[in-house]
Amino acid sequence: MRSKVSTPRLGASWGLKAATWAGVLFLHIPLALIILYAFSSEDKSYVFPPPGLTTKWFAVALGREDVWAAIKLSTQVALWATAIAVVLGTLAAAALARTQFFGREAVSLLLILPIALPGVVTGIALRSAYGTLEIPFSFWTIVIGHATFCVVVVYNNAVARLRRISPSLLEASMDLGANAFQTFRYVLLPQLGTALLAGALLAFALSFDEVIVTTFTAGQQTTLPIWMLQELIRPRQRPVTNVVAVFIIALTFIPILAAYWLTRADEDSNNR
Repeated sequence: MRSKVSTPRLGASWGLKAATWAGVLFLHIPLALIILYAFSSEDKSYVFPPPGLTTKWFAVALGREDVWAAIKLSTQVALWATAIAVVLGTLAAAALARTQFFGREAVSLLLILPIALPGVVTGIALRSAYGTLEIPFSFWTIVIGHATFCVVVVYNNAVARLRRISPSLLEASMDLGANAFQTFRYVLLPQLGTALLAGALLAFALSFDEVIVTTFTAGQQTTLPIWMLQELIRPRQRPVTNVVAVFIIALTFIPILAAYWLTRADEDSNNR
């Protein structure tokens, strides 16, 4: 008499689906409200539903010089922090991906630590270091502060990709007469390129909307997130703040989505 073997159900239960959608709504309903209030005709308080809808606040936000100055500063900081993170993160990943040496795990932990620590701890540590070294607050103190956690994003992407690349590819290239630069240019970089691009996009998004570390390293300079925080503390035209928040959502959503599609495409190609 043969016993019946039950096969596992592949489909998700209704409870799991409901919990998933509840989590999605919990995360995205506040974003939808921010977008809605950006069109509110009321300029002093949040009233739901809004008493009226208008697009005038977009023109007001685009006409304010302080908004453009904050956007320019945040963009410049994010670009420099991302460039530094790509260089340092790639070099660190290349050094730690396959080599074995004493203290390797400790070095890896130290690289990941800045993004694991609370932002306020990182900010206080950086501010203390600047004070000890008597470094005045400037554009570059913000860049260095952002680069500390942006390096982690690039490093994680790069080291994961390097560990999946077969060493035989590099050995075959060297055996066929290619030098180290040619091997890097024609063999390693094409394999590593999308991972670095995805890491750079994520690093840019993280840097652009970072506020905690920036508060401790900016001095008198005002990046876009700090500008928004000041506007919320001393509100003048709250819908303008919501309009700027919509811009930030769009600017950070695009690189995160692009990084997701890049990593997903690589996974699909590796699974074929």
